[in-house]
Amino acid sequence: MTTIDEARAATPRPPVARSFAAILTRDLVVTWRELPAFLTQVVLQPLFILFVFGTVLGDLGYVGGDFGAVLLPGVIALNAFVGGLQNTALPLTLDFSYSREIEDRLLAPLPIWLVAVEKMLFGTVRGLLAGAVMIPLGLLVLPGTEIALAYVPPALLVMALGAFVGSAIGMTLGTAVSPRGINTVFAAVLTPLMFTGATQFPWPELERLPWFQVVCALNPLTYVSEAMRAVMVPQIPHLAFWLCLLVMAVAGAGFAVAGALGFGRRALD
Repeated sequence: MTTIDEARAATPRPPVARSFAAILTRDLVVTWRELPAFLTQVVLQPLFILFVFGTVLGDLGYVGGDFGAVLLPGVIALNAFVGGLQNTALPLTLDFSYSREIEDRLLAPLPIWLVAVEKMLFGTVRGLLAGAVMIPLGLLVLPGTEIALAYVPPALLVMALGAFVGSAIGMTLGTAVSPRGINTVFAAVLTPLMFTGATQFPWPELERLPWFQVVCALNPLTYVSEAMRAVMVPQIPHLAFWLCLLVMAVAGAGFAVAGALGFGRRALD
């Protein structure tokens, strides 16, 4: 007589690629169904930043007329980066604590590290969407900003890579911090990341503040912001595009490995 375990062992397992695609597709379908709420979440804050710092302060004469060209690429980079980070870390914290939804994912015919990769890829997609939606909205809020249409393809590449770096950092934080401490960690980590990521200023212009320039150089978001300026407003001083891509790739790979290892430890607990 065949036992249940023997029957399960004899049942052919679906290919890993198909299982991975099925889980990712499910998450994307959920995002599509919640699209209005998601866009409201990711659009309001950057829109007000652009309006107040780019339009209001510009009309009042507190900032130069070309400040919008400096600010817009930085805000787009910030939205992609933070979108990837938040949409990986926060759901992961809930999955491992209250909802226990992660248990369903771990039952899928996938290696544990691939479940972590799917989580990071999903966060990357949401971060890319959060950054991309800011391009037309930003140009609407800052109508005087001159940007060539040729920047769109490389800008999408930068946003995708920046969102992946944010998602990898989110995976690392989400698996290293207990659910009770995640709010404190976000307050202690996210705010410094936002204000030392060269989103409101070009990094090369910090030569008069060398100590702050060094601090900003340690922030992966700086290289996302600088890469966005390199492709959107190349006339503004910026770091070399190849250097930004290199740092983002190295930072993304390093945090992704650390996050996958942390995910494996949490999953086996």
